[in-house]
Amino acid sequence: MSSLSTHVLDTALGRPAQGVPVQLYQADVVLATGATNDDGRLAFTPTLEPGTYRLWFDVATYAATTGQDIFFPEVSVTFLVADERHYHVPLLLSPFAFSTYRGS
Repeated sequence: MSSLSTHVLDTALGRPAQGVPVQLYQADVVLATGATNDDGRLAFTPTLEPGTYRLWFDVATYAATTGQDIFFPEVSVTFLVADERHYHVPLLLSPFAFSTYRGS
């Protein structure tokens, strides 16, 4: 079984993005929900079998708390769990862009 965490950084404000609502999906089924902590981190408790998963980030809710105008109200990141390990999916946010990568 594999584990999963995420980390959201607000590159416009230069700090972790606290309170970003996040949902973990497999197909159209919500497996877990949560929000990033003071350090912009969230670890999910369900262990993951091999397969395709999706993290959905509610950027609009976060932007409303920081007073930022945004172009992307949500971000969806689909990824593949292929073997047993810890998967870390960071998200870098700004008002008009985002990026992600496979973390460690």
